[in-house]
Amino acid sequence: MNPTGYREYRTPGLACSWTSALPPGAEPFVQRVVPDGCVDLIWSGGRILVAGPDTGPRPSLLRPGEEFAAVRFGPGAAPPVLGVPADALRDGRLPLRDLWGDDADRLAEAVADAGDRRGALVAAVRDRIRPPDPLAEAVVTGLARGSVRDVADGLGLGDRQLRRRSLAMFGYGPKTLQRVLRFQRALRLARAGEPLADVAYATGYADQAHFAHEVRDLAGEPVRNLL
Repeated sequence: MNPTGYREYRTPGLACSWTSALPPGAEPFVQRVVPDGCVDLIWSGGRILVAGPDTGPRPSLLRPGEEFAAVRFGPGAAPPVLGVPADALRDGRLPLRDLWGDDADRLAEAVADAGDRRGALVAAVRDRIRPPDPLAEAVVTGLARGSVRDVADGLGLGDRQLRRRSLAMFGYGPKTLQRVLRFQRALRLARAGEPLADVAYATGYADQAHFAHEVRDLAGEPVRNLL
């Protein structure tokens, strides 16, 4: 059982929304955050933080009595809402106020006062949702099926153009994005009970050892520990 009470909610227009709370009197808990290509807006303690796309594992200390309400943007969806390219957020945790100014303070206060904090945050973010870069979906889909070169050729872009657009959309160059997306697909299969050797084959790793190496590199621990 997850001691933080973490729970995800299906949220149309977003990757998901989520809540978490560590009860008063509980022991502090370190949550391991691993790369997923997403950007989160996280309300806690009366302020909202932006969690940018990560390139490696990141420990997050949760303290007793802390509550969280958050929304998660899928790969490529955050920049039009936040007003900055995704690579400006990479591996970062920064106050939303740095991007939205006083609007962020007003939103944080409104969420704090709401009976349904997650719902209040979701409603406010939905009002700001704008279409992502039209190439975002094509890049994500293409990288799941073929090489970076195949994607660039299919979109009629040079390598530098694709890299520049990818950094702005996702916070990663296309090769890193492909690694992160494959890692997440593999974790979903493994958590569904698929044998690790089958997971490695299905998601395009050379073999199970290659899969294990990538998990250690991106998550900082062996795959069985992570699962």
